[in-house]
Amino acid sequence: MPVTKALCKIDEIPDGGAIEVGIVDDRDGLRDSLMLTRRDASVRAYRNVCPHAGRRLDWAPNQFLVEDGCVICTAHGAMFLLASGECVSGPCRGAGLTVVPIEMRGDEVVLCGGE
Repeated sequence: MPVTKALCKIDEIPDGGAIEVGIVDDRDGLRDSLMLTRRDASVRAYRNVCPHAGRRLDWAPNQFLVEDGCVICTAHGAMFLLASGECVSGPCRGAGLTVVPIEMRGDEVVLCGGE
């Protein structure tokens, strides 16, 4: 049976913006940081890590620089499309954020994991 975990309610994510959600893997106890983005009713989740240098994307906890449909890495200015995670500008152009599988259950955003 797949593992699922409620992350937040959709209305906790600002439309056109992003929030940080911390999760702990029940199997190994390791903590990870996710960035959840929303446009209308569409929610996406990515690991909160820039592929260029492995730094967090938020400039302070739960504070992302979002502009024109992109999140901007505050370390080196890489710009990632919120809709796809693709880097469209900066030192890692063409790379992408790591997508994290989620689904909607009513108004809840739920993390979907393996067995």
